[in-house]
Amino acid sequence: VWLRAAAVAEAAAASLALLRGRPLVGGARPTGSMNIFRLSGDMLHLTSIMLLIWKLQKTKSCVGVSCRMQELYLMVFVFRYMDLLWSYISVYNTVMKVVFISSTVYLIHLMRFKTPISQTYERIKDSFPYEMYLLGPCAVIGILTTEEYSFFEILWTISIWLESVAILPQLVLLHQIREVENLTSDFVGAMGAYRAFYVLNWIYRYFSEDYINWVGWIGGLLQTILYADFFFYFAKSKWYGSKLILPVTT
Repeated sequence: VWLRAAAVAEAAAASLALLRGRPLVGGARPTGSMNIFRLSGDMLHLTSIMLLIWKLQKTKSCVGVSCRMQELYLMVFVFRYMDLLWSYISVYNTVMKVVFISSTVYLIHLMRFKTPISQTYERIKDSFPYEMYLLGPCAVIGILTTEEYSFFEILWTISIWLESVAILPQLVLLHQIREVENLTSDFVGAMGAYRAFYVLNWIYRYFSEDYINWVGWIGGLLQTILYADFFFYFAKSKWYGSKLILPVTT
């Protein structure tokens, strides 16, 4: 009886590890091998941030840019990269984590406090209540789908779900103003392209490494769906060489 119970428990643990895409032995979080799709995704993500910083510095205006989205991404990066305090993987890994955190803090500073940029921040329009609709649900789902009930593991899992919906304040703001500046549309477009390349990265790793991570896949799929409508009009505007104008939402 005890042997049978142990076998059942082991099978359940194996199934849970498979669902979350992590090994049972060692306890270390797999970082995944680098490939051209993952590298391209990282560079596009970095490009989107640099484009936004350039736009703010060049135009001295943050009209059409959601600071609340940047606040969500700061939470994502802090939750996910807390292992910087005790873990070293590579120079590339450490530098990218530090750049993502520091550049997001800088963007928030520009929009909230740095004049004249902060004077153009549309606080009334950029009002998506993520505290009410996103933080709580992502925290609950993160707790239910975490691999281990440790502080870091819970925060890491919450960051996956939070990133999947972090674009919502920006999309809501853009649909309110409808006519989107080129640099702003390029920034959001680069964010969408970054996620598209990460989807290709997952497909590549599935066939080359038998990599399975249902939590990351579902979160990534949700994020891709949220981008789809914007990306359609973005690609259309680039194809016809016209300014991006979003349809009226009903």
